Parts: sequence; C-alpha cells; structure tokens
Amino acid sequence: MNIIRIFYPESLSLNLTSKLDKSQSHYLTKVMRVKVSENFSLFNERGEWEAKIKDISKGIVEFNITKQLRLKENAKEIWLAFSPIKSNYFNLMIQKATELGVTKFIPILTERTIVRKINQKRINKIIVEACEQSNRLNIPMLENLINLEDFLNNNESIHIIFGDLNSNKKSLDIKNLKNLDAICILIGPEGDFTSNERNNILNHKKIYPLKINNNILRSETAAISMISIVNFNFLS
Repeated sequence: MNIIRIFYPESLSLNLTSKLDKSQSHYLTKVMRVKVSENFSLFNERGEWEAKIKDISKGIVEFNITKQLRLKENAKEIWLAFSPIKSNYFNLMIQKATELGVTKFIPILTERTIVRKINQKRINKIIVEACEQSNRLNIPMLENLINLEDFLNNNESIHIIFGDLNSNKKSLDIKNLKNLDAICILIGPEGDFTSNERNNILNHKKIYPLKINNNILRSETAAISMISIVNFNFLS
C-alpha cells in the first residue's frame, strides 16, 4: 500500500510535533482510517517527511516528524496558459496537467472565452489533491484571470509553445528547448482564437507554433497532449 501523502504548507523538520487542520484530520482518520502510532507523509516544496500520529483528540490529529524522505526538487518550469472551460472538463484538465508536471496555470480571457470566472478555491483544492496523488512536492501556482493581450505583453521573455491547428509545423526545436529553464504552453478556447488574436500571438518574440493533430481537439485534450509532447522534448 502506498503511503498516504498530505500537503502541509508550514515548515517541517525532524522531531517537530504539530497538528493537522480539521479537514486533513478527518481525511486521515475517517476516510483513510489511519490510527494512533501509524505513519503517513507530509510534504511541501521544501521536501517530504514521514510523520507518525501521536494523538487524536476531538477529531484533530497530532503528529510527530520521524524522518525526512525526500529533499527539495529543482524542477524545470512548465506553464499552461489556457482559456477557462466548462467545469467538469476544466477539473479534468487541471488535475491531469498537475499530474504531468505543470508548475503554473495562467487562465486567459479571449474573444471566444465562454467561462469568464473561475473558482480559485475549488481549483486550488484540485491542484493540491493531484499533487498528493501523483507524488509531487511543489504545488503549481494558479494566477488570476488575465486578457490575452496583457498575457503576451507581460511574458515577452518566455518561450511559448502555441497549439496552432493552422500551422504546418509538427515538431519542436529540441536543442532550443533543452537549454531553457521555463517554457509556456498556450491553448486556445473552444472555437479557437480569432484571426486577429492568432496574428498577435504569432508576433510574439519567442513563439513556437505547433500542430499536434489534424483533428480539432477539445481544449482539455489539446492541453494534455501538448504537455506530454513538451515533457518528452523538454525534460527527457
């Protein structure tokens, strides 16, 4: 059985004794049925530690850190810029993108964006749960909604892999990617970008158009496909 992992944002150190919050305590004791003296794992971007349940009082778990399991990771930055989509598909995209290693989510507003508000609290909860499940240490950042023009202007120095159905390019320049510390994937809304938006994107100084399929893909399918392609070229 895999060890149960819980994200703990505060500082962790050997022999530390502290308590989980109410929600985490309920999950550990009522859902996963972990008992006093049994072990679980706590992690954050600074590392992962083994913890033992010291006491359960009024539904709150008190724990003690017994050893460090993993050190801080220096992962390359993979960002995903996307137009928000309908809830169920959106949740799936965020979950799978987190599992695949995205380090920052940038929701963008375009002329054809249908969903123009997002529930930051709910999405961050999905991100944390996906990190717990997928053995990640660092929690991806979720930025506030930004319009496409501001996104392009604010990220002139970042290399952007642009999922472009109208492009003839079907491969990436691997040599350029290998030397980068950060890269951003840009996915269009349902109905794709307008002609003017596409032209503005292609005028970005460090844009890499990429046609990943001859078929028209749903936004969440395109995102997962693009992340997998970039992972293969950028991280391998």
